[in-house]
Amino acid sequence: MKLLLKPYFLLAVGLALFSLRTASAAEKPNILFIYTDDHSYRTVSCYEQAEDWARTPNMDRLAAQGVRFTHAYIGTWCMPSRVTMLTGRHQYGARTMRMDGVYPGSTYDPQQCPFWPAVFRQHGYQTAHIGKWHSGRDAGFGRDWDYQKVWNRPQHPSNAPNYYYDQLISTDGAEAVVTPGYSTDNYTGWAVDYIKGAHRDADKPWYLWLCYGGVHAPYTPAERHLGDYAQIKVPTPADIYPPRPGKPGYMQKQSSWEKGPDGQPVLSKAAIGDEIGDNLERDQGRNLTLWARQYHQAVRALDEGVGKVLAALEESGQLENTLVCLTADQGYAWGHHGFRAKLAPYDANIRSPLIFSMPGTLPQGKVCRTPVGGADLPPTFFHFAGLDLPWKMHGHDLSPLLENPQSKWPYVTMLPFTADKFGADCDAVPPPPGNRHKRGIPWYVMLADGRYKYIRTLEEGEPEELYDLQEDPEELTNLATEVDHQFTLHVLRDAALGELKRTDAKMIDSLPAVKE
Repeated sequence: MKLLLKPYFLLAVGLALFSLRTASAAEKPNILFIYTDDHSYRTVSCYEQAEDWARTPNMDRLAAQGVRFTHAYIGTWCMPSRVTMLTGRHQYGARTMRMDGVYPGSTYDPQQCPFWPAVFRQHGYQTAHIGKWHSGRDAGFGRDWDYQKVWNRPQHPSNAPNYYYDQLISTDGAEAVVTPGYSTDNYTGWAVDYIKGAHRDADKPWYLWLCYGGVHAPYTPAERHLGDYAQIKVPTPADIYPPRPGKPGYMQKQSSWEKGPDGQPVLSKAAIGDEIGDNLERDQGRNLTLWARQYHQAVRALDEGVGKVLAALEESGQLENTLVCLTADQGYAWGHHGFRAKLAPYDANIRSPLIFSMPGTLPQGKVCRTPVGGADLPPTFFHFAGLDLPWKMHGHDLSPLLENPQSKWPYVTMLPFTADKFGADCDAVPPPPGNRHKRGIPWYVMLADGRYKYIRTLEEGEPEELYDLQEDPEELTNLATEVDHQFTLHVLRDAALGELKRTDAKMIDSLPAVKE
């Protein structure tokens, strides 16, 4: 483990030797960014942690053609993850962004919180956004996007639960209309049309952000997949029920599951109504295997969508000149640590799939085990587009890892959680309950360095957490109080503070004291 963290002094030399081609003005690559929702890496069958019955042949094919990251921490929940994708910054760096009115209503000032696709437009790219929008009522058509076919949840809160059917879709800023069909299939069809030349200038490079709503609650599968995985059985996570020794106080109370009549975990009364779109009477008492089956069934249409957009690239002769990136806003826990949720700082809750592919440019069939974050993606896209960053971003260009996934990486990955607060509203850590998400999860800072994960819950009196992900991938044993791990704890604590300082987090001056 590399405990002593330092700047990337060899960057200039590395870039001089770097063989990944940086785009010239004459040949800029297209970029297809496929972004799924609440999508755990454990559902993608090329990941070692996937159940042996899970099937995602098209995502697996994408991984076989490129580089798969095993430890991707893209975000903590829907809105801040997307804000990071649009700004290259963590929640506290999105100045003026805030929740407003009826959930998921939100607003921002584009002058103070600009989105980087506008910069791509200014440098010759055509930009397109298809699918879910969850970052302010202003979806940015004409400023950030040349083409947009969008389900704007903040603009239409009454339609926000309609993740799979009867969505209000707006095209290029026009009035939204109810659109029939299964949303995953709709988004795929619109993306295929765009890739094949609709709604764009064929002489310009393009950037397409394809934002699926699947597999967010209520995890509705396409009808054609309702019979899939009929005979599966899902193992019960080790800490599905409390107590959870060594974890913070809120984790001792986390209890979304209880034992059913046959001893199998079923959704408890405590969990009812914790997700938009749930049918309360239907959900209570439903067992873990049925939930996981439905969730995996919904992933099937996403996988088919990936296959169709890849086929469109191949059929149109654009596959080798298109950087494809597949990831999710965050993961999702099914019983792990007592959750049916994202949000919490554990791998089961927030770890996402992440795959890059560009045949002829990137190596194929490679795996990178270095932890990376959502804030790393925009700088990577700028590198491939041959453009300078327009402002300070919080992540790092991943292209050195894409060329050599086993290369040493001088950075740690930090993921902060400030519940539903953004920008200046994060400048100071509020006392409870102001520091908590509606699901009861307090603000935290999580940091991963390759072997260990460090978590600091930003609430007075709560313990720090330290997990050895190599020996304890389920994060069951907190090592923070172990004498033999004090050096590691202090180094990672300092590294987390260093990352907060580097990324201009003003809340660093009001962090609650750690529990000694």
